[in-house]
Amino acid sequence: MYKKIMVPVDLAYVDRLEKALASAADLSKSYGLPVCYVGVTTATPSEVARTPQEYARKLDAFAAEEARSRGLNGHEAKAYTSHDPAVDLDEKLLAAIKDVGADLVVMASHIPGLPEHIFASNAGTVAMHADVSVFVVR
Repeated sequence: MYKKIMVPVDLAYVDRLEKALASAADLSKSYGLPVCYVGVTTATPSEVARTPQEYARKLDAFAAEEARSRGLNGHEAKAYTSHDPAVDLDEKLLAAIKDVGADLVVMASHIPGLPEHIFASNAGTVAMHADVSVFVVR
């Protein structure tokens, strides 16, 4: 069916990702698929990490804990650096799909509001432009 799941993760908002993380874990266990947790950070200090290297270490630790606590066999983490994630997050995630070899993306979304009627959401943009299946979890 699928070969690898990619799950975009924002370490600043992990508490809002539970349904997407649980859905990805269920699919992973049901079909024996590895999961790649992908994060995008800035080159400058942020509330999550002072450097891209520190962010990558935190993402690795997050992925390992997710795999351990949810009983996953295969997992990895891949951190990407952006000068401005607010501007090019969609582009980075679309490139990451190809880079990690994912053929399924499980991605959290938020409840749409007025801004989404004017600007596309990240999940909506990824779903619209990805060459693979995208499961948007609200």
